Amino acid sequence: MIIKILLTIVFLVVMVGVGLYSRKQARSVDGFVLGGRSVGPWLTAFAFGTSYFSAVVFVGYAGQFGWKYGLSSAWIGVGNAVIGSLLAWLLLGRRTKLMTQHIESRTMPDFFGTRFDSQGLRVTASVIAFVFLIPYTAGVYKGISTLFEMGFGIPYEYCVILMAILTAVYVILGGYKATAMNDFIQGIIMIFGIVAVIAAVLAAQGGLTEAVAKLAALPGDDGQQGMFATWFGPDPWGLLGVVVLTSLGTMGLPQMVGKFYSISDESAIRRGTVISTVFAFIVAGGCYFLGGFGRLYDPVIADNGKIAFDSIVPAMLVQLSPALIALVVLLVLSASMSTLASLVLTSSSTMTLDLIYRDKKSLPGEVEDGSIDDVVAERIERRKVVVMRVLIVFFIAISLLIALNPPTFIAQLMGISWGALAGAFLAPFMLGLYWRGVTTASVWACFVWGVGLTVVNMLLGNPINPINCGAIAMVGGFPVVWLVSLVTPKMPKVLIKSIFDCYKK
Repeated sequence: MIIKILLTIVFLVVMVGVGLYSRKQARSVDGFVLGGRSVGPWLTAFAFGTSYFSAVVFVGYAGQFGWKYGLSSAWIGVGNAVIGSLLAWLLLGRRTKLMTQHIESRTMPDFFGTRFDSQGLRVTASVIAFVFLIPYTAGVYKGISTLFEMGFGIPYEYCVILMAILTAVYVILGGYKATAMNDFIQGIIMIFGIVAVIAAVLAAQGGLTEAVAKLAALPGDDGQQGMFATWFGPDPWGLLGVVVLTSLGTMGLPQMVGKFYSISDESAIRRGTVISTVFAFIVAGGCYFLGGFGRLYDPVIADNGKIAFDSIVPAMLVQLSPALIALVVLLVLSASMSTLASLVLTSSSTMTLDLIYRDKKSLPGEVEDGSIDDVVAERIERRKVVVMRVLIVFFIAISLLIALNPPTFIAQLMGISWGALAGAFLAPFMLGLYWRGVTTASVWACFVWGVGLTVVNMLLGNPINPINCGAIAMVGGFPVVWLVSLVTPKMPKVLIKSIFDCYKK
């Protein structure tokens, strides 16, 4: 216990220390939200990866899908690395950096408002982002607190509150730069942690060959043996839905895409692509591979008589040595705090810049009407940063209330959040970077499609599994944008040309 407490205290002191170190760079809006658009490849790649993989993956998804699909759940990690990281960087990295810098966009709602010349889109996207990031945040809280309860014996409620306070402190102090620097430290802990934990769990089962043999001997839900040790598991189509949701979704999530806004230059994007993909293979692949052995351990049965999926991974780890348990706690704490920091920073900046201070920006090629004194401008910038810091506290408080009484399993919380956000944002954002023919009406249609499908399914009691519903929302957004764009009025050619001129530089 002393080892665990000391390691955790050192970790938390370092996190807060980084916040204090970075506070000078967080005085302006660009500094607080984007790190001055000068963050290097290593910090950006690790920020992308650690925001991607949190306790939601390590505790919720690895446990639930490892139990359901066995070793084939490792394909989810492969999909996360190839589609969610490599493809995301290749398709979005350069174009997002150039276009958002060209049109002076700081958030994803800001991008929609400027790229499609609609303040209504900007406001609506901001509300969607704020509302649907909350359940994801609650899921992250729940995941880390489950591990803390196991490792330290501290009640769940105290864990949640402590984590919320600490995350708020270093984000409020240092903004995005502090978040990115801490993400790098946390990412290193995650890499070493997942490798050590997999080695220890397999050793406890007699080695890899013996563990796979034990898994192959288990009967499936239909009585058939060996399905949990096969390449594609007992339900390949269900597995595909999870791969789509957890991999494709990163390209439509504000807290993920925002990393490309802040990276320093195009050469950094190329290096960041490689770093981010390798990180995802190790962390995501390792998490789901570990979860695939969950059936070798006795499941915890909840009060309703069903398996408590969120307790599967903790049950696998509880027999480890104290030093390894301390490492696991730091691993999940690192993953969760980095994701939480990204979520609260995204939500507060969106609310501040896209709802409270909706500046009317001149588009590229236009002439600004009027000007303000430099002193006044600096005062307004500082006021925006103050508002963002206040909203960080507000957002954490709301998600904390949900986390203290979570309505469902972690995986379902994430499915609802990712389904609505990526279902609404993915298609218009990606197509908006490449295709000049995307219309404003088609973006509205995709917002209605993504949010509408998720909310209706939830109100009807989830007749479609939230995870599969999220995958349908994401993929379905592309034909919605394409078809509506074909039959609705095009945007002015002069405006579109001025926006796409950024790629000629």
